Amino acid sequence: MNVFRLLGDLSHLIAVIILLQKIWHTRSCAGISGKSQVLFALVYTARYLDLVSTYVSLYNTFMKVIFLISSYATIYFIYMKFRATYDRNHDTFRIEFLILPSVLLALLINHQFSFLEVLWTFSIYLESVAILPQLFMVSKTGEAESITSHYLFALGSYRGLYIFNWIYRYWSEQHYDIIAIVAGVVQTVLYCDFFYLYVTKVLKGKKLQLPA
Repeated sequence: MNVFRLLGDLSHLIAVIILLQKIWHTRSCAGISGKSQVLFALVYTARYLDLVSTYVSLYNTFMKVIFLISSYATIYFIYMKFRATYDRNHDTFRIEFLILPSVLLALLINHQFSFLEVLWTFSIYLESVAILPQLFMVSKTGEAESITSHYLFALGSYRGLYIFNWIYRYWSEQHYDIIAIVAGVVQTVLYCDFFYLYVTKVLKGKKLQLPA
């Protein structure tokens, strides 16, 4: 644990809180991609199956449980409780084009060909592109509410901070994980255009708009 990882985890947690608060407070899932949330649920499920076999720390277990519960709660809100507000017409990204390549990559490129390790690797690959349906939806509608923009910024910051975490760990421990680093960089790059618009528009009180 170091300050970059802690800040990254907190940013991730803040993103989840912002999303759930937005849905519950407005009683609406408008502007939220259900497909991205399904992908994140797959990511957490595959990555955190080791909860039943491995104990690292109370902090580690707590964060895993929170992300699992929150991801499935979000799916429940989108597809059941507030399904009438879910914008299916704009959430049309073909997620099988993200899931299948992630499965194949995990089977071909991993640290160890074991069940849990392949699942962990799959979760890393899938997480790097899981936000694409949400960004595609924002691009398709042409704009995003401020609260949705804050959620995306916090989520992108989480991955950006983890890059600094990896740099710090390499400097202090000579430890690095090339799979996690490459996937994390890819994920952060996907947010770059959004980060620029967030800083130049949302923080100045303007509604974020992306080219369709």
